[in-house]
Amino acid sequence: MSAFNAINLSRLAPPKIIETLSVEQILQELIAYHEELDPNFTAPLPSDPAYKIFEANAYRELLLRQRINEAVQAVLVAYATGTDLEHLAAAIPLKRKLIDAGDPDAYPPKPPVYESCDDFRKRIVMAPEGFSTAGPDGAYIFHALSVLGVKDAHPHSPKPVHVQLYVLGKKGNGVPEKAVLDKVSEAFSKDVRPFTDFLEVLPAVVREYEVKATVHVLPGPSAESVLSEARKNLEKYVADSHKLGTCIARSGIDAALHIAGVSRVEITLPAADIITKGHEAAFCSKITLKQGSKA
Repeated sequence: MSAFNAINLSRLAPPKIIETLSVEQILQELIAYHEELDPNFTAPLPSDPAYKIFEANAYRELLLRQRINEAVQAVLVAYATGTDLEHLAAAIPLKRKLIDAGDPDAYPPKPPVYESCDDFRKRIVMAPEGFSTAGPDGAYIFHALSVLGVKDAHPHSPKPVHVQLYVLGKKGNGVPEKAVLDKVSEAFSKDVRPFTDFLEVLPAVVREYEVKATVHVLPGPSAESVLSEARKNLEKYVADSHKLGTCIARSGIDAALHIAGVSRVEITLPAADIITKGHEAAFCSKITLKQGSKA
């Protein structure tokens, strides 16, 4: 099997074509442009009613430039959302997964639920891997992610023609239900996987852990609000790290908690970095944050 490295779109540098907009800068550009056209032109003072005309024009131009920014984002996989993202995927072709069909006859009507843009975006980037019938890692991951309820997958070949596909589920701690594993097996028909491969679909090994830490807050800001924001940051870190083969680093926990207003962080648990293998995922079962002294 070939090595596979998916592109992390969040780490791509922002495209230069997308402008950083400032209405004040546009206003000054408009005034400078009029001064170039007419050497006798004198820019009106902010108290002058004519100044409002320049402000209105600057604001209108800001809206136009923002619309151009949005149009550019709509054709970039890293930024497109909604139906714009679906149109980009149509060229592959790839459809957004339907999670819940909803019920239009219910009161009030229950709308259908589709996979998130982030999950769909991940599959779009990986889609070319699925074109191969030679059995590369990326192809196994792509086809597994196309199954409802699958969060991540890891193929491993312990011996020739034998493939073990570990599956991480979306629910709970990530141990997939048997129904999900069965659907993954069904997804790998003989038309999808290499004819000579023997495939074994297995549940991922989940290692649960707790986070316990004392957060010391600087004098001044509300300790409660700082602690609340630090918790949100930490929850995002552990959620983003709930993947196969992703380690939980104490330094990562410290960085997540060390927001503005925090002087230092003391981490009690985990006692050491949690290093996972490709078929393992770390799941945070509990977060306990204690407010330390203001210093």
